[in-house]
Amino acid sequence: MDRRPEDLYLELLKKTLSFSLWPEPPTPVKDFHFRKKTSKRFFLSILSGILDKTRYQIVRRRDFSEEDRADGRVWPGYADTMVGMKRLDNLQHCIETVIRDGVDGDLIETGVWRGGACIFMRAVLAVHGVKDRKVFVADSFEGLPKPDAGKWPADRGDTQHERPFLAVSREDVEKNFKRYGLLDENVVFLKGWFKDTLPAAPIKKLSVLRLDGDMYGSTMDALANLYPKLSKGGYCIIDDYALETCREAVDDYRQQQGITEKMERIDWTGYYWKKQ
Repeated sequence: MDRRPEDLYLELLKKTLSFSLWPEPPTPVKDFHFRKKTSKRFFLSILSGILDKTRYQIVRRRDFSEEDRADGRVWPGYADTMVGMKRLDNLQHCIETVIRDGVDGDLIETGVWRGGACIFMRAVLAVHGVKDRKVFVADSFEGLPKPDAGKWPADRGDTQHERPFLAVSREDVEKNFKRYGLLDENVVFLKGWFKDTLPAAPIKKLSVLRLDGDMYGSTMDALANLYPKLSKGGYCIIDDYALETCREAVDDYRQQQGITEKMERIDWTGYYWKKQ
């Protein structure tokens, strides 16, 4: 079956963004210090610092199965997205459907890491010649927030703010857009905590809303401020539904707002629904 060059480009881009075309190279041990015990973390930090001065590194071999990559079950060292192929396929389906059906609105991801999913959003719009929709890139670019247990008790004890691997600067995300030739005036960065940036975001309508905030508070802030702007026929995509805090926030919001649209499963943690 013949495939259009546009389809081949998007397929290649998904595999490139997810680093699916290559075996995972060894990853510097210091990238995952937070997973180790305090004593080992201290020792490795000292040793890594010494070796860095000699331009050497301690690395750890990491082998991922194709299934784990497709499901986005790993924290990759070199990919531009953790999403995995199944969730990228779903994102493409949602974008192409709203374009085909003429559903009004821009696209947004809340929680972007290295920007891979947003880069792919911009690529799909470009392939279809869409010039009147923006891609909003919303992130603190400093990692996850400290839990506000007073306001969001479900986040009590969350330690993800202590993981520097999750903190990618705006400058680095912009560089990633440029590497793919996809940084232009239709890419809009919203830098800051969701509770501060989303209420005043210059967004009138959305057609695709993709949430990747992990925590209860981050997820609820995104839903409360953005879901009312999602057009009928648009898609709400949840990246972290396997996480208890995210799942609780989604379920609470849907119940509070009387949302009855069926949630469809993408993979082990990704779910979405179409707004009716």
